Amino acid sequence: MGTVVTVLLMIGAVGLGVQALIGLSFFISCILEKERRATVFAGLQFLAMIGVFVSYLLLMVMGFFRTGPGLVILIAGYVLAMLAVFLLVRRTAPNPRALQGTKGLIKGEVKRQDERAQVFARNRSLRPGSEQYTAFYLQYPEYEEYDKRRRQLGGPLGHPGVIDKPHEGPNVAATLASQSIPLHLSTPDAFNPQPHPELKGKRLELSAEEATERVKGYARSRGADLVGISEINPLWVYSYRGEIFHESWDDWGKDIRVDQKYAIVFATQMSFEMVGTGPHSPTMIESMGNYAQGAYIATQLAHFIANLGYSATASHLRHYDALMVPLAVDAGLGELGRLGYLITKEFGPRVRLGAVTTDLPLVPDEPIDIGVEDFCRICKKCAMCCPSSSIPEERDQTVVNGSLRWKLNDETCFEYWGRIGTDCNICMRVCPWSHARTFPHKLIVMFITRNRLARRIFSVMDDIFYAKKPKVKPGPKWVQYRASKSLSNLRQRGGG
Repeated sequence: MGTVVTVLLMIGAVGLGVQALIGLSFFISCILEKERRATVFAGLQFLAMIGVFVSYLLLMVMGFFRTGPGLVILIAGYVLAMLAVFLLVRRTAPNPRALQGTKGLIKGEVKRQDERAQVFARNRSLRPGSEQYTAFYLQYPEYEEYDKRRRQLGGPLGHPGVIDKPHEGPNVAATLASQSIPLHLSTPDAFNPQPHPELKGKRLELSAEEATERVKGYARSRGADLVGISEINPLWVYSYRGEIFHESWDDWGKDIRVDQKYAIVFATQMSFEMVGTGPHSPTMIESMGNYAQGAYIATQLAHFIANLGYSATASHLRHYDALMVPLAVDAGLGELGRLGYLITKEFGPRVRLGAVTTDLPLVPDEPIDIGVEDFCRICKKCAMCCPSSSIPEERDQTVVNGSLRWKLNDETCFEYWGRIGTDCNICMRVCPWSHARTFPHKLIVMFITRNRLARRIFSVMDDIFYAKKPKVKPGPKWVQYRASKSLSNLRQRGGG
């Protein structure tokens, strides 16, 4: 009996020691994340863990756990610990909708989205007085008055300008520099390439498995952090062309057809530090920098496939044929979150997406269930922090255009962008999935992707440690800014 108790005591000491080390790693993580509130709470938590560990060792040395009451407490501690491990680590029932990808979300007739009606296309492409302007608002009269008011704001980077005025100059310059790359790569010969002259007329015969390995490897070598493949569902292809660059107005309103079978979808990680500044100007640099990287990756990947002898079309910021998030969901990169972004296991919503569509035979990936729908139903932090109330706070999704989702109000969201002059990113910043992937956060992600109880516990803990409305962080020194004094409109709903 004495040997059994000794073994139990040693295992308990090791377990409490490991727990204290995890607490220490979380404390260090909070310091590195520059989260003051979380650092204080994590520090108190670590001290409590150390207190429990030291008390346990003292009682063990004193022989308390070899007495009747001590043995009862020891056994009760083991029972509670094993019960907690069982409840938190076990894999609960999967979400069958998530495992079907976008097919699991379709609950009625889905009409393809007209790119002309997309808020960015209306802002960037339609010119008052033009033939296209008149034709569009005859078809969509409900947008005209709203768009007139919004244009007076100038849109992102326009009047009255970014919220960091008069100190935003370098950050705006960096943002516009990054915007130039997708524009340079938006000509037809760039996004819809022909094979190199030395390879024209040649086609390499590859198995679907080898082709998949090669295109994924090439995309990662160019800078993609995540890569997946899906068969293209025609429902997610835009119906009519609305984004116009290089004055190619003959394309406006044309049918968009994607005859290729597969989409290679990739994601690039957005910097935790830069996203942490949202809604201030550094977050624009990060957004545009990632879009530039996406254009760079998609263009090279499309040219690579063209050189293999197959058709390929790059989709990036200045040329989209389809909706990126549904393609990414079907490619197994993540799930659609409450905030309208893709949420990935690896980086949460801190990603930007690009794709290449192709007829190269490939092996599609399966959609995944990482618990996003269940977590978003509980959390609601993005909705509570949204300064324009554009994210719904209802517990459950609703059917919108035949598809089950939380519908972001893109009109009020974009109007807010115009008022502050940046692309905001508050929802991305405050999302609990967005934390830097330090060891303790990786451990938490492991729990919440497997277990419903863990999602509830860690959602509450995130509110305690990081606050229900987390504060803006300063960002790296090279993008320092001094915020405008007139930010009351941001603080009304906790936006910063």
